[in-house]
This record gives sequence, structure tokens and C-alpha cells, in this order.
Amino acid sequence: MNLFPYICAGNSNLTKSKYNSIYNSLTIKSMKIYSMIGSFVVIFALIFYSIGFAKEQKKKLVTSRVLLFYTLGVIFDISATTLMILGSSKGFTFHGFIGYSSLLGMCIDTLLLWNHNRKKGPDEKVSRGLNLYSRVAYIWWVVAFITGGLLVALRHHS
Repeated sequence: MNLFPYICAGNSNLTKSKYNSIYNSLTIKSMKIYSMIGSFVVIFALIFYSIGFAKEQKKKLVTSRVLLFYTLGVIFDISATTLMILGSSKGFTFHGFIGYSSLLGMCIDTLLLWNHNRKKGPDEKVSRGLNLYSRVAYIWWVVAFITGGLLVALRHHS
């Protein structure tokens, strides 16, 4: 929606180019804010995933705490991804592919862990296959996390 005529109705000093410049500057700043908040939120996803993953791998059990940490990880990961999408001016990127696929992997892992807990209970050890899938999904997610940080660092360094 073009607000230029409404904004300029009482201000003859504001030209269309000045208005567009201000609008673009505010849009870019808000995009950066979304990305910054998303970068902060994804750290909580890393913390929750890591705690849940460590607990599940160590005991090979899917306790309520494991489910809590994985679920919180997914919630924070989806929130961070949404914020980063809102803050991005680029379309689909290589890092986007890695990020979306790792989020999908962790969502599937979390659902599989919930399913295991629901069907077999918290005292039944996870199968080798589920344990391996959890490792692959978590490592892929950490790769996405690290590449995101590296891309930001390289972009600001150059």
C-alpha cells in the first residue's frame, strides 16, 4: 500500500524519493532486527536439542525430560527459522536448504521419539535405528547451525 500521498498531505518538504529512502531504510533495519532476534533464539534451540540429545544418547531411553528438551528445541528452532525468513532479503539459498532440511530432520526425530515413548514407554531402550537416526539428525542440525554462523561471520568480515 502506498502511504506517500497520506503522509505528504501536511508536509510539502517530503518528496517521493525521500519517502522511499526512509521507507527502504526502515524495512532494511526491521529485516536486520528479525535476523538478529532469530540468531539469538536459535541458540536456545541448540541448547535444548543438545541436552535432549545427550540424555537420549547416554541412557538410550526416551524419558519425559528428553521429550521436553526435544520439543522445546523444535519450538525455538521453528521460531528462529521464521524470524530469519522474515529478516532475509534473499530467496532460497544453500544455507536455507541446509537449515530447512535440518529442521525437518529434528521435527521427524522428535515425532519418532514421542511415538517411541507413547508406544513402548520411557523404560524401553530405543532401537539401534532410532538411536542412529537421532545422531544423524542432530549432527546435520549442528552443521546447519555452524554454517549459518560462519556465513554471517564471513559476510561481516569481507
